[in-house]
Amino acid sequence: MDDHQLPPELCQLFADGGGGRGLPPGLPAGDVVWPDPAYTRQIVPARPAFWMSDEPAAGEDWSLMRTWHRHSGLWPVLLDESAQPWAIGQIVPDDPMLIGHFTAEGFMTEVWQEWVSQMPRDALAELEPFGGLCPGLAPPGVPRAEPGDVADWLARELAPKGMPLGLVAAGRGADALAVMGWQGALHHNEWMVPMAAVVRSWEDRFGARVVSVGFNTLDLSVAAPPADIEHALHVAAEHWTFCPDNVVQGPGDLQGYAEQILGAYAWSFWWD
Repeated sequence: MDDHQLPPELCQLFADGGGGRGLPPGLPAGDVVWPDPAYTRQIVPARPAFWMSDEPAAGEDWSLMRTWHRHSGLWPVLLDESAQPWAIGQIVPDDPMLIGHFTAEGFMTEVWQEWVSQMPRDALAELEPFGGLCPGLAPPGVPRAEPGDVADWLARELAPKGMPLGLVAAGRGADALAVMGWQGALHHNEWMVPMAAVVRSWEDRFGARVVSVGFNTLDLSVAAPPADIEHALHVAAEHWTFCPDNVVQGPGDLQGYAEQILGAYAWSFWWD
């Protein structure tokens, strides 16, 4: 397939104008999305945050854009709940360069200490076997498939929900969360950038890939999931600091949650 230059609306997403980048033919109709200044309480930025298709996308559309990421510089995301926040610009784009100032371990330690300090002593049972002591980051998983193949599978699983396709000018999926201004975890952590650092770490350690984002949801594919319950418990502890609602409003403790993610090729997060 011959390389095709980015159309002008997509070139707007890049600080350098998008020169030298290309996409395959057949891009569906769509348009760029700008942040709403009334929502961000900031002046309108120089560039739009991302591009969004007018109609729902198929899983194959997501996969094609993923394989072209190295040519286009655009990371694809399936966008759940397209009216809010996407179409009305309820987003706060950030500089992906800031992500490097944070670490997954630092985020985990800080959240663990803050939340444990506020919990009644009898509630610490939900964090067994760790209790009040933060265990730190889990060891990397053992790859069981190619990350891209697992991501393509998850896109095919999620696409029937009828979600438009988003394209974000980002070097990797974790960075796309900050660049597009996703605010899904706002009630847990006001700033997306440190959480993007966590997702970067999961990309590196577990072959995770960002596939879909919604108003308060995030779906990742996982190519190297925990394969035994001890490892899954350690990963569950990370998930508790990243998205407490997954545990608290789910099985209620790390043990039950670890059983859910054991060997799972997809991680789904939901914030109340």
